[in-house]
Amino acid sequence: MQIPELDSIPTLIDEVHEAKQERPRPHLGASMLGHKCDRWLWLSFRWAVVEKFSGRMLRLFRRGHNEEQQIINDLRAIGLDVRTPSEGQSRVDFDCHVSGSIDARIEKGVPGAVKTPHIAEFKTHSLKSFNELNSKGVQAAKPMHWAQMQVYMWGTGLDRALYVAVCKDDDRLYTERVRLDKEAAQKFVDRGRRITLSDRMPEPLSVDPTWYECKYCPGHDQCFGSKTTKEVNCRTCAHSSALSDSTWHCARWDDIIPTDAQHHGCEAHVLHPDLVPWERKDSANEWQAVYVIKGKTLVNGEPGPGVYSSKELLANADACADEDLQKLRDAWPGSRVTG
Repeated sequence: MQIPELDSIPTLIDEVHEAKQERPRPHLGASMLGHKCDRWLWLSFRWAVVEKFSGRMLRLFRRGHNEEQQIINDLRAIGLDVRTPSEGQSRVDFDCHVSGSIDARIEKGVPGAVKTPHIAEFKTHSLKSFNELNSKGVQAAKPMHWAQMQVYMWGTGLDRALYVAVCKDDDRLYTERVRLDKEAAQKFVDRGRRITLSDRMPEPLSVDPTWYECKYCPGHDQCFGSKTTKEVNCRTCAHSSALSDSTWHCARWDDIIPTDAQHHGCEAHVLHPDLVPWERKDSANEWQAVYVIKGKTLVNGEPGPGVYSSKELLANADACADEDLQKLRDAWPGSRVTG
């Protein structure tokens, strides 16, 4: 008799990984500066769209991370002097919330330029992606990877980078030395600073919801669907602003917001007007917003009689606009709309 297959094991493994989703990064990473869409960069930096990954994808990310050490071992084996982040400074910071961490730095030994220091960037690729890279080169095939290296070179004062890619299907390797393009690097960093310091949401890459670069974007619903964020945190609040010293300031409390506190926000949270589809009217209270939902005027701010929290509006805006429910809520102090 054949032993029954344990189909539940892969599912259970993936569930473990999915339960340990990482929080969104506090900065706009250098790895993202080559992304084509300003709006997606703004939405992700503002934690307005927080991408949730499947267990399978998280395991793929782990595989890529684990591969880095194997690449480093191989490079050292052929005589390259590779310094890992644990052995030296890896952070590259441009202020205005724009920063990143290099995979490694090669002090010497790269064939063809044995005395020249290089930034090292390591990536894993599927078969299709690897073949395209091998055919076109990194700048044409993977422009975001190229932009990432440009920013790292400019930030560290180096003018060479070594790109090492491995094909996950057959273990082929691809290497390419990349020169610094100062003008391009400056433009990438300036773009990042402009996006992080913007209080308003930029225009999208396309206004066509079927455009291939938009169709599978995690921000598709924000642009073309509900146009409503699902996240309540300090960065989706109308009171908060990103400052050039890489901190966040809350106008409501007139104070700098610690990073840990930003993930949860406070009861006085007011939904940023660009992150909801509702018409906004003037409010007599500067710490509240007045939105028109289902033809009804609703106040968004610190919850109380006639004032709805952001969590309530996102849980069920239509219910909040229901007059009978409004009366019931006001009759029970402390009650909230939850769904």
